[in-house]
Amino acid sequence: MSETEMSSPAPGELSDQIAVLRQQVFTLLLALIVVSATLAAYLFYQSRVLGRDLNNFKPQAAQVIQAFNQSRPKVENFVNQLIAYGQTHPEFQQRVLNKYNLSPALKK
Repeated sequence: MSETEMSSPAPGELSDQIAVLRQQVFTLLLALIVVSATLAAYLFYQSRVLGRDLNNFKPQAAQVIQAFNQSRPKVENFVNQLIAYGQTHPEFQQRVLNKYNLSPALKK
């Protein structure tokens, strides 16, 4: 390329390009603000909806937790029996107890 093709634009043309770039930056910033505000509003709405759902599920969750706590001694007794059986049967201990990470040290 020759020097005439690579010459800088005229000062008036340069200021026009700068004005266009400023307008584009302003438009993009405005679009960013609108998108951010929309996302924030949507997330706020979702948190409100999920908060209400959580409050509706609390009684059901309390019933499940209570049922689990009532049957916990039976489950612990069963696990203790499995551990005792595994101590007398090494093959069972290797296959089942080790698979589920049950050992006499973990017994409570």
